[in-house]
Amino acid sequence: MNYTIKQIAELSGVSTRTLRFYDERELLKPAFLSAAGYRMYTEKEVDRLQQILLYRSFGVPLKTIRELLERPAEKIQQTLLEQRAEVVKKRKELDDLLKVLDQTLLYYKGEIEMTTEEKFEAFKQKALLENEENYGEEIREKYGEDTVEDSNQKWLEMSERDYLKMEEVEATLFKKLTEYLEAGELPSTLTEEIFGLHRLWLQFSWKKYTAEAHKNLSELYLADERFTNYYDEKSGIGATEALCQIIQYYTN
Repeated sequence: MNYTIKQIAELSGVSTRTLRFYDERELLKPAFLSAAGYRMYTEKEVDRLQQILLYRSFGVPLKTIRELLERPAEKIQQTLLEQRAEVVKKRKELDDLLKVLDQTLLYYKGEIEMTTEEKFEAFKQKALLENEENYGEEIREKYGEDTVEDSNQKWLEMSERDYLKMEEVEATLFKKLTEYLEAGELPSTLTEEIFGLHRLWLQFSWKKYTAEAHKNLSELYLADERFTNYYDEKSGIGATEALCQIIQYYTN
């Protein structure tokens, strides 16, 4: 059976715009074009789309999905088992988070006591979940699953003392960026300090620092307005662009 792009969109719940995007990225090419030039799909493409959506629901980056789809048919089962293991792992992480949040709720109701360490653990779990929801897909696309998981683990293992130090470093960074916007030049002692502060701030949560990863992060800051707004709101309009220029200069 053949399907038009509109029919595929209605069947799958995926917009025609997304299907055209998948075509451009060579994730899902139509089987052929109709005489009128419309994209046409067969059952083979339907099966491929089902796999794409399944991987996307796991948070797998598009680049990785393309590689997975090129695996021989006999490797598909292995791939699905690997993804199932990841889902089980994430379910455990969510179960642990739910447990901590439930304890926190009981604490605020006055039904249990919580130590300072337990309160901080709840905060870290909540912050990690919010970061995953807001930026998880983008940072995995940029850095890969292993790097992001290592960073998350280091965040969860962070002590309250280190967290407060990280906050102090970031507050100083905001202040120095504001100073730079007023009358800064590159290079200068001030820009060296700004670069060092940002690098130190990253090292609190990064398992391994590299100049290349730092440079790539600055590009991500400019590519996504959610990242751009972060520093602009803290230090002034243009702060994110200025920070990225500084990072680019010292990592080249």
